[in-house]
Amino acid sequence: MNLPTVILPGYLAGAAPYREMEKALQGLGYPAVTVPLRRGDWFPTLGGRSVLPILQQLDQTVKQVMQTTSSEAINLVGHSAGGWICRIYLGEVPYNIHPSDSTRVCLWKAHPVVKTLVTLGTPHISQERWTKRNLDFVKIHYPGAFHSTVRYVCVAGKSAYGKRSFGNWFTYSSYELTCGQGECWGDGVTPIAAAHLEGAENLILEDVWHSPRPGRLWYGSATVVSTWAKYLV
Repeated sequence: MNLPTVILPGYLAGAAPYREMEKALQGLGYPAVTVPLRRGDWFPTLGGRSVLPILQQLDQTVKQVMQTTSSEAINLVGHSAGGWICRIYLGEVPYNIHPSDSTRVCLWKAHPVVKTLVTLGTPHISQERWTKRNLDFVKIHYPGAFHSTVRYVCVAGKSAYGKRSFGNWFTYSSYELTCGQGECWGDGVTPIAAAHLEGAENLILEDVWHSPRPGRLWYGSATVVSTWAKYLV
């Protein structure tokens, strides 16, 4: 039997857009559940603040899923920022990047129960000052595919080349803020260079975009899910 799989949405996203991904995984035999986030749940994390509220909801969902399925292990799928948040969740270093965290125990040590972590369009590096504090924490304490017992699979879409032009300005700027170079390939938001990790199984998927839009493929489209789901346990 395939392991239950918990999906963590990307930055400022609620759970609703991930139903497509969830159903595709269920159709492949993976009991999949999305962390029940709402857009407003992200508001306390704005401005580079702690992502503790998201980590707490992730932990609650993981525990509920393991109890409901009587499983001793799970897979994690993190889209966009959800990917590096999952990397914090795996670890053993107290997560106290903000003064308000200092009185709380911010530690989950989830790596013994996670068999596979799939990150989808995750910016594992960034030049953007609002995310730097969180990403530096991850980079310093959990570089690359850090936990030897976890299978890391990092998926990057190749659908948009960043150009310094009017119609392409958002993509160019997003790439430049992330990896320091705007003229490169990526999924329209995250450049390929930022979506991969040293030591991980790094995939590039042609014509796959970062977010769901009518008429185009994204990481949660059924045909795309069937490609990266092969790496789940």
